[in-house]
Amino acid sequence: VKVFIHARALLRYNAHSFSIVLQGNGNVWTLVFLFLPHTVLPKQNGRVAIVTGGARGMGYETARHLASLGMHVVIGIRNVIVVCVFCVLFTVEFLFLDLCSLKSLRQFVHRFKARALPLHVLVNNAGIMLVPEGKTEDGFELHFGLNYLGHFLLTNLLLDKLKRSGRHDACSRVVTMSSATHYVGRLNMEDLQGRSCYSAHGAYSQSKLALVLFTYHLQEKLAAGGFPVTSNAVDPGMVDTDLYNNLCIPAQAAKKPVAKMLFRTPAEGASTAILAATASQLEGVGGCYFYNGERTESADMTYDHNVRAELWKQSCALVGLQEA
Repeated sequence: VKVFIHARALLRYNAHSFSIVLQGNGNVWTLVFLFLPHTVLPKQNGRVAIVTGGARGMGYETARHLASLGMHVVIGIRNVIVVCVFCVLFTVEFLFLDLCSLKSLRQFVHRFKARALPLHVLVNNAGIMLVPEGKTEDGFELHFGLNYLGHFLLTNLLLDKLKRSGRHDACSRVVTMSSATHYVGRLNMEDLQGRSCYSAHGAYSQSKLALVLFTYHLQEKLAAGGFPVTSNAVDPGMVDTDLYNNLCIPAQAAKKPVAKMLFRTPAEGASTAILAATASQLEGVGGCYFYNGERTESADMTYDHNVRAELWKQSCALVGLQEA
């Protein structure tokens, strides 16, 4: 059951009871029931997070909520105009980041590391959906390059920070936004860029499948090395965000009334990512796919070690990393 007026709320409840903390301005309040069972989100004072695509949609809600828990949030963002609006509302830090550019990714990591901050949470949130065929600055298909390869490189470049910042009783966490579309995704190792036959739907679902494969293989490597870092994937459900702006005009018109009734708000969509980034009961838990705040099974292919290893190997070659 949900009641919306306008503002923000934090739901806290455990196995025996729940309480709701409301925040708002004047007489404007919101009551939000999030479906996160048996969850108390602890304060995050002293912890540092990076959120990609944190200026709008689910990224905005994730960054805002992490900041409200006391976390120092660094947002990787390409649109500097949005920063001015965000800065008026919340105290966060922004660093320019273009996930379509390997050069920009490396510059972002260099600037972040120059700050000498620890890094406890990395939320790989930014993404595009159903865009016309195009290429990134480095010649990668847009969905594969931005949604997947950009976050693959970013995570690998920040792994040393995550490893040093985590402890075995307080692990650093990598939270990667996937989608239910990964279940229908197909991975062609001979044509990851979709050059032989481009399909916007196919490219998007492949990028989300690749993110789950990456999440699991990263966790396997971290566990093998005994590092205090966990890696999990999140499915936010169907969320009413700007990602649907690339639908054709008739489809957009049909989507609007349906979205109001059936789609989740960005705040609801972000709730599972927030859970994965902060919940105490997920301490030390990695290699999972979360939906509605609970662990669920991902596509069968994602559990194939050989597929994960081959994708990792090819990804390292594409972005210029030595496989480790």
